[in-house]
Amino acid sequence: MWSKIRKFLFIGYGESDSGAKQHSLDELYIAAAALMVEAALLDGELDDDERATIVAACKSHFSIDCETAHKLLDEAVIRQENAVDIHSFVNKFAPKFDHDERLKIVEMLWEVVYADGELHPYEANLLRRVSGLLGIKDQESGDVRKSVLNRQAPAGA
Repeated sequence: MWSKIRKFLFIGYGESDSGAKQHSLDELYIAAAALMVEAALLDGELDDDERATIVAACKSHFSIDCETAHKLLDEAVIRQENAVDIHSFVNKFAPKFDHDERLKIVEMLWEVVYADGELHPYEANLLRRVSGLLGIKDQESGDVRKSVLNRQAPAGA
Protein backbone atom coordinates (compact mmCIF):
# COMPACT_ATOMS: atom_id res chain seq x y z
CA MET A 1 0.00 0.00 0.00
CA TRP A 2 2.75 2.46 0.89
CA SER A 3 4.28 2.33 -2.60
CA LYS A 4 0.87 3.22 -4.07
CA ILE A 5 0.57 6.18 -1.72
CA ARG A 6 4.06 7.43 -2.62
CA LYS A 7 3.30 7.02 -6.32
CA PHE A 8 0.09 9.01 -5.93
CA LEU A 9 1.86 11.76 -4.01
CA PHE A 10 4.96 12.23 -6.08
CA ILE A 11 4.28 10.83 -9.53
CA GLY A 12 0.65 10.78 -10.60
CA TYR A 13 -1.08 13.15 -8.17
CA GLY A 14 -4.18 11.01 -8.50
CA GLU A 15 -4.48 10.93 -12.27
CA SER A 16 -5.62 7.60 -13.51
CA ASP A 17 -4.68 6.20 -16.89
CA SER A 18 -8.26 5.51 -17.82
CA GLY A 19 -9.69 8.82 -16.63
CA ALA A 20 -12.59 6.91 -15.10
CA LYS A 21 -14.53 8.45 -12.25
CA GLN A 22 -13.28 6.02 -9.65
CA HIS A 23 -10.41 6.01 -7.22
CA SER A 24 -8.38 3.85 -4.94
CA LEU A 25 -8.54 4.10 -1.18
CA ASP A 26 -4.94 5.31 -1.29
CA GLU A 27 -6.03 8.40 -3.23
CA LEU A 28 -8.65 9.18 -0.60
CA TYR A 29 -6.07 8.77 2.17
CA ILE A 30 -3.59 11.13 0.53
CA ALA A 31 -6.17 13.72 -0.44
CA ALA A 32 -7.58 13.89 3.05
CA ALA A 33 -4.20 13.86 4.79
CA ALA A 34 -2.72 16.59 2.57
CA LEU A 35 -5.73 18.81 3.10
CA MET A 36 -5.62 18.20 6.86
CA VAL A 37 -1.96 19.21 6.92
CA GLU A 38 -2.81 22.34 4.93
CA ALA A 39 -5.54 23.19 7.43
CA ALA A 40 -3.26 22.58 10.40
CA LEU A 41 -0.50 24.78 8.99
CA LEU A 42 -2.70 27.79 8.32
CA ASP A 43 -2.32 29.10 11.85
CA GLY A 44 1.45 29.07 11.41
CA GLU A 45 2.44 25.70 12.84
CA LEU A 46 1.65 22.02 12.89
CA ASP A 47 1.54 21.45 16.64
CA ASP A 48 1.46 18.13 18.50
CA ASP A 49 -2.32 18.29 19.05
CA GLU A 50 -2.92 18.79 15.34
CA ARG A 51 -0.50 16.00 14.43
CA ALA A 52 -2.22 13.67 16.88
CA THR A 53 -5.63 14.65 15.50
CA ILE A 54 -4.55 13.97 11.91
CA VAL A 55 -3.10 10.57 12.85
CA ALA A 56 -6.21 9.68 14.89
CA ALA A 57 -8.53 10.78 12.08
CA CYS A 58 -6.61 8.71 9.54
CA LYS A 59 -6.61 5.67 11.81
CA SER A 60 -10.29 6.03 12.64
CA HIS A 61 -11.74 6.96 9.26
CA PHE A 62 -9.47 4.76 7.13
CA SER A 63 -8.95 1.79 9.49
CA ILE A 64 -5.18 1.90 9.13
CA ASP A 65 -2.57 1.14 11.75
CA CYS A 66 -0.63 3.74 13.70
CA GLU A 67 2.62 3.33 11.75
CA THR A 68 0.87 3.77 8.40
CA ALA A 69 -0.99 6.81 9.71
CA HIS A 70 2.29 8.41 10.83
CA LYS A 71 3.90 7.68 7.45
CA LEU A 72 0.87 9.12 5.74
CA LEU A 73 1.17 12.29 7.82
CA ASP A 74 4.90 12.62 7.05
CA GLU A 75 4.31 12.22 3.33
CA ALA A 76 1.36 14.63 3.42
CA VAL A 77 3.59 17.26 5.07
CA ILE A 78 6.12 16.88 2.23
CA ARG A 79 3.31 17.05 -0.36
CA GLN A 80 1.86 20.16 1.24
CA GLU A 81 5.27 21.87 1.36
CA ASN A 82 5.67 21.28 -2.39
CA ALA A 83 2.11 22.24 -3.34
CA VAL A 84 1.49 25.42 -5.28
CA ASP A 85 -2.18 25.66 -4.34
CA ILE A 86 -5.03 23.50 -3.15
CA HIS A 87 -7.23 24.15 -6.16
CA SER A 88 -5.23 22.12 -8.64
CA PHE A 89 -4.81 19.33 -6.11
CA VAL A 90 -8.49 19.15 -5.15
CA ASN A 91 -9.58 19.24 -8.79
CA LYS A 92 -7.51 16.12 -9.51
CA PHE A 93 -9.38 13.95 -7.02
CA ALA A 94 -12.73 15.55 -6.18
CA PRO A 95 -14.62 14.31 -9.26
CA LYS A 96 -13.66 10.73 -8.38
CA PHE A 97 -15.11 10.86 -4.85
CA ASP A 98 -18.78 10.49 -4.04
CA HIS A 99 -20.62 13.05 -1.93
CA ASP A 100 -20.26 11.11 1.33
CA GLU A 101 -16.49 10.76 0.85
CA ARG A 102 -16.15 14.48 0.17
CA LEU A 103 -18.27 15.26 3.24
CA LYS A 104 -16.03 12.94 5.30
CA ILE A 105 -12.98 14.95 4.16
CA VAL A 106 -14.66 18.15 5.32
CA GLU A 107 -15.44 16.51 8.67
CA MET A 108 -11.82 15.48 9.09
CA LEU A 109 -10.71 19.04 8.27
CA TRP A 110 -13.03 20.47 10.93
CA GLU A 111 -11.55 18.01 13.44
CA VAL A 112 -8.05 19.26 12.63
CA VAL A 113 -8.80 22.98 12.73
CA TYR A 114 -10.44 22.60 16.14
CA ALA A 115 -7.65 20.36 17.50
CA ASP A 116 -6.03 23.36 19.19
CA GLY A 117 -9.37 24.53 20.58
CA GLU A 118 -9.87 27.56 18.35
CA LEU A 119 -10.71 28.45 14.79
CA HIS A 120 -8.20 30.74 13.08
CA PRO A 121 -9.63 33.00 10.32
CA TYR A 122 -7.37 31.41 7.70
CA GLU A 123 -8.58 27.97 8.73
CA ALA A 124 -12.21 29.05 8.36
CA ASN A 125 -11.37 30.45 4.92
CA LEU A 126 -9.73 27.19 3.87
CA LEU A 127 -12.78 25.19 4.97
CA ARG A 128 -15.07 27.46 2.93
CA ARG A 129 -12.83 27.15 -0.14
CA VAL A 130 -12.34 23.39 0.12
CA SER A 131 -16.05 22.81 0.79
CA GLY A 132 -16.89 24.82 -2.31
CA LEU A 133 -14.34 22.97 -4.43
CA LEU A 134 -15.71 19.66 -3.17
CA GLY A 135 -19.31 20.64 -3.88
CA ILE A 136 -20.28 20.64 -0.21
CA LYS A 137 -22.99 23.19 0.65
CA ASP A 138 -22.35 25.74 3.40
CA GLN A 139 -25.19 24.31 5.45
CA GLU A 140 -23.73 20.79 5.22
CA SER A 141 -20.30 22.05 6.25
CA GLY A 142 -21.88 23.97 9.13
CA ASP A 143 -23.75 20.88 10.29
CA VAL A 144 -20.53 18.85 10.21
CA ARG A 145 -18.73 21.64 12.09
CA LYS A 146 -21.40 21.60 14.83
CA SER A 147 -21.14 17.83 15.07
CA VAL A 148 -17.36 18.04 15.50
CA LEU A 149 -17.69 20.75 18.15
CA ASN A 150 -20.29 18.70 20.04
CA ARG A 151 -17.97 15.68 20.06
CA GLN A 152 -15.06 17.78 21.27
CA ALA A 153 -17.00 19.60 24.00
CA PRO A 154 -15.98 18.45 27.48
CA ALA A 155 -18.51 16.33 29.31
CA GLY A 156 -20.91 18.44 31.35
CA ALA A 157 -20.13 21.63 29.43
